[in-house]
Amino acid sequence: MTALEPRIKAEAYGLGFDLCGITTLGPAPTAAHFDHWLARGFAGEMYYLKRWADRRRDSRLPARGMRSAVVVALDYGATQPAGPIARYARGRDYHLFLRRKVRKLRNRLLALAPGARVHPSVDTSPVAEKVWAELAGLGWVGHNGLLLTQRFGSWVLLGTLITDAELAFDEPHPHRCGACRACLPACPTGALLGEGEVDARRCVAYWTIETRGEIPEPMRALATERHFGCDLCQEVCPWNRTPVESARPDVDALPIVRLRCSEIVKQSEPDLARQLSGSPLKRPGIAGFRRDAVLGLVAEGDEQAREACARVERDEDPVVRETARWVGRRLRKELADPPPSLPRAAGEE
Repeated sequence: MTALEPRIKAEAYGLGFDLCGITTLGPAPTAAHFDHWLARGFAGEMYYLKRWADRRRDSRLPARGMRSAVVVALDYGATQPAGPIARYARGRDYHLFLRRKVRKLRNRLLALAPGARVHPSVDTSPVAEKVWAELAGLGWVGHNGLLLTQRFGSWVLLGTLITDAELAFDEPHPHRCGACRACLPACPTGALLGEGEVDARRCVAYWTIETRGEIPEPMRALATERHFGCDLCQEVCPWNRTPVESARPDVDALPIVRLRCSEIVKQSEPDLARQLSGSPLKRPGIAGFRRDAVLGLVAEGDEQAREACARVERDEDPVVRETARWVGRRLRKELADPPPSLPRAAGEE
């Protein structure tokens, strides 16, 4: 009888996944490091990370009795040019199309192992996906905190299936950053602390994606050119020098991505809500997305941008309004780039 593990992987590749590996569940080898990271305040306002910390420390806890994890990865088309919107966020929301594929793989696994319990997840459950991916042999966590793979670099999306089926596991992937530290100085805010540690409070991606309030002034000047996420640490990584061509329509840029920020901020919230349907750009909410687009007016810097900014300086939303007033002063050259004054880690002098 054919072993179950190669049949699971064959099903995964047949569904279009680019990588697939298997690991056993148990206490995470990074648990102490994760606790130290939380204690130093590096999670910012992502309180859900602390709320479910126990489940990230021990991968058996999200669902009792589980023994194995199948980890899959999908390349998301890193041949796209650099721009103010992170590459992963330009197409359809990966939670939607990747979850659909992961659920199909779940059904295939259930057909191969009748009676097994299988729980799928795509970035919405308290699981340490990158840690599992490294243990399952897909890649390794680089100095910038992202999973790096030999074939696709860091341009991958992850999904997981945990099951009570006892599966033979793959060998963990060796760490292959070596002496390279190219990603660390590439971060304009010093958010990358090395050894996979990231201070979210200093990260442009954190402020433009994960928050809905006002972005601190020291971060705003940096968010004017990278106003939804930031790929800078990935763009300089040697493992990303030769991106693989992808022919997935799900990752093709949506029409709203091609609009100028001055066109975006003029639109009503209902119009934006309709255009953002099925897009990861709605993560910070409509107001948060408009806030980010207002910051992008600085990079445009022309008369159309100034007119759009003047209009939203009277916006009903207080966050959008305050951000627009700051941008308006920048466009009128009343403000120079402020020197960074970023949060200190707990215990820093």
